[in-house]
Amino acid sequence: MLIRNATLADLDAVAAVEAECFPAEEAATAGEFEDRIRHYGNHFWLLFDGGKLVSFVDGFVTDEADLTDEMYEKAAMHNENGKWQMIFGVNTIPAYRRRGLAGRLIERAIADARKEGRLGLVLTCKEKLVPYYAKFGFVNEGITDKSSHGGVTWYQMRLTF
Repeated sequence: MLIRNATLADLDAVAAVEAECFPAEEAATAGEFEDRIRHYGNHFWLLFDGGKLVSFVDGFVTDEADLTDEMYEKAAMHNENGKWQMIFGVNTIPAYRRRGLAGRLIERAIADARKEGRLGLVLTCKEKLVPYYAKFGFVNEGITDKSSHGGVTWYQMRLTF
């Protein structure tokens, strides 16, 4: 399996995986992904099985310490020299789940953020996933008041180097 960063040629595959992994009210659109890839394609980690995209992790870099809803919508907020690597999505298509693929991508994002001199990574997740992300060193900071994306209760988690 191959891990690499995204280019605009990956847009349709990325949007298709997102649509398969998230309800419509939570999923990013193809247009949003196009904007994201244009601004920070080097902060998309894509995992392929042969030529098929089966999992990806994405998020931009910022000096802001907390993840906000505005970040999902405004890719131009990306600051390549920012202190924090945000994680907006962790996606694995259902047929490939429970094989450790998302974990491989999370570990790669962590390694890259460390190598790039970031302070750490920040993500939000649903309550049932808090223990999963804790396995990678993320600390639960509780329910965030800065994100209600998709009308869901989100828990902010942070991994500080």
